[in-house]
Amino acid sequence: MTRDIDLDDIRTSVAGPARPAPDLPMPSLDYDERRTMRAWENLLSGASDADRARSPVRSLIRDSWYRCATGGIDAQQNEAPLRGGSDEVEHLAHLNRELLEAARRSFFTIGRLLEGTGAMLVLADGEGTLVDTVGDERTLRDGRDIHLAVGGKWTEDVVGTNGIGTALWAGEPVFVHAAEHFCAGIKAWTCAGAPVRDPFDGRIIGVVDLSGHPDIFRPHNTALVAAAAREVEKALAEQQSEERTRLLEAFITSAPRYRRSDGLMIVDRHGRVIYKTNLPQPIESGFLAAFPGGQVRRLGELTAGDGLEGLVRQLPREFQTCHVNRLELDGDLRGAALVFPPPVSAPSLVPAANPASTRLNQARAAIVGESPALRAAVDIACRVSQSNDVTSLLIEGETGVGKELFARLLQQGSRSGAGAPFIAVNCGAITRELFGSELFGHAPGAFTGASRDGKPGVFELADGGVLSLDEIGEMPLDIQPFLLRVLEDRVVTRIGDSRRRPVDVRLVASTNRDLKQEVEAGRFRRDLYYRISTVSIRVPPLRERGEDIVLLLDHYNQSIAARMQMEPLAFTPQAVDHLMAYRWPGNVRELRNLVEKLHVLSNGGSVGLGDLPAEITRPADSDGHAEISSIRAGQGSLEEAEREAIRQVLAAEDGNLSRAARRLGVSRPTLYRKLDQYGIRRGFL
Repeated sequence: MTRDIDLDDIRTSVAGPARPAPDLPMPSLDYDERRTMRAWENLLSGASDADRARSPVRSLIRDSWYRCATGGIDAQQNEAPLRGGSDEVEHLAHLNRELLEAARRSFFTIGRLLEGTGAMLVLADGEGTLVDTVGDERTLRDGRDIHLAVGGKWTEDVVGTNGIGTALWAGEPVFVHAAEHFCAGIKAWTCAGAPVRDPFDGRIIGVVDLSGHPDIFRPHNTALVAAAAREVEKALAEQQSEERTRLLEAFITSAPRYRRSDGLMIVDRHGRVIYKTNLPQPIESGFLAAFPGGQVRRLGELTAGDGLEGLVRQLPREFQTCHVNRLELDGDLRGAALVFPPPVSAPSLVPAANPASTRLNQARAAIVGESPALRAAVDIACRVSQSNDVTSLLIEGETGVGKELFARLLQQGSRSGAGAPFIAVNCGAITRELFGSELFGHAPGAFTGASRDGKPGVFELADGGVLSLDEIGEMPLDIQPFLLRVLEDRVVTRIGDSRRRPVDVRLVASTNRDLKQEVEAGRFRRDLYYRISTVSIRVPPLRERGEDIVLLLDHYNQSIAARMQMEPLAFTPQAVDHLMAYRWPGNVRELRNLVEKLHVLSNGGSVGLGDLPAEITRPADSDGHAEISSIRAGQGSLEEAEREAIRQVLAAEDGNLSRAARRLGVSRPTLYRKLDQYGIRRGFL
């Protein structure tokens, strides 16, 4: 890699002589300690706007101080907040593994050269949380006293003016020297920070910062961290180029039936379109063109537990039957390929005699099955969809049973019809900090990282239609009263705004938890539960639907074969018997994924016992899923069963969290929360 930093000069350029002269010149910084402290004290004592305008400090610092003072930051604060616990630190490293890998070589080299200089180099992620520190051992120890260490959060809104948080706010390299810090306990430090931007779309994803006690200050420290940040960006660009190549290779390997006439779109794990060719015109010039910034677009993070439905749901409805390939690298989901076969013929457009009835029947037909339990659930959904009186309802069912199909049915049969918006949100995929902003929106600049133009929440986006909140049991307790208020008043107020905005939204909440038990355990508000469960629909698991397994098997076999333009598979009677006897912990989603895999991997078009996965063909008493199911059917509480199930899967997977999450059918962040909730540590193995 070509280097832009003169590493041989770092030691002297950062620290200079071991004992610098008291009159160290600072030509680029008009800094006077006493005047700066006096300006800070005047601000805290309530200086007028005119006094602030005459302040001797730099405008960058003056503006930052004002944000901190009006934002309620404690000026006497001595340290930053710290995320504790080895699991949290491990999770932090996992989330930022690409950034850490890109910075590894530079930090290793620079870290050795900083020994004895009184300086340390730190790497923060896009949320201002430190993920790596290197440098002088004594300075690293001193840094831990103020939580300038891995896990410390250094955004302006929590610890005031500093090189990391202010660089994130300004979006450019900055330095903050000694008394220029807002919090008193940090004024004994000097720091210079430079943002790291994603080479793909220019988003700020981290900060490189050089910190130490005031005697390490040099005017060109800012240039050093800016050069180091550019090195990290170059390494990120190389990583992204390599991953793009590997994803293309993974697609070629996993899709031997892909034809040159097919449309192809490949996205990485962040939902960014990294390759596209021969796309249908509505996708190329309509759907993708709707994203600002040319090819810089995101379709949402891919998670191993959602079966990629969230990705496909964003496409125009007529293209949601495209073929989707999971692209895995080193055992992890790293991308997806969407293949759009060319249409065989243009369908004739015949106007429907009764559009509303047609829409409802089509949505009802999408739910395959004839078992009494399923038909009863569908009948309730149809009646509710045509009623104007039910504005919120609850759909309960295990993961993978098809709860969203019921939410879609409710939209298609609603009074607003097909043109009404349908907004789906997975509560388990939103961080606690962003919950309020995602649901209710925010005013311009309402908080650090907020859009400067403001942003509507999902309630506004769903106005006149249906808002589907999946995994509502994952919603934080402190957000639940605000959701209840919106449901009661039918009015939403953006964060940081006073304007009340009326909304006409039908809320469809869904969960795979027993919300009654969550209420009794104090993890879900009782009043909110009764508000959303005025009408409740239970979607039965696949193991309770009898012959529906055969109907679904035939349905997916036929539809996948048509999409891949090949003959349907022929299942032997023995194979069907085992499929009927299997308990399907992943429900309909697991069955569909199995049929899709068999279409790709089977030889000769026939599926026998040898083609089925081991968990389906092995005896029930030796099946790990059967053991977990038996635990759940025991006399203990649901919490005890869930805790024991997680322990068993962790033991079976030798503590590997990625494999355990896939086997349990949950996302990795959800598994982390469960481990923390039940006090489970992988060290128990």
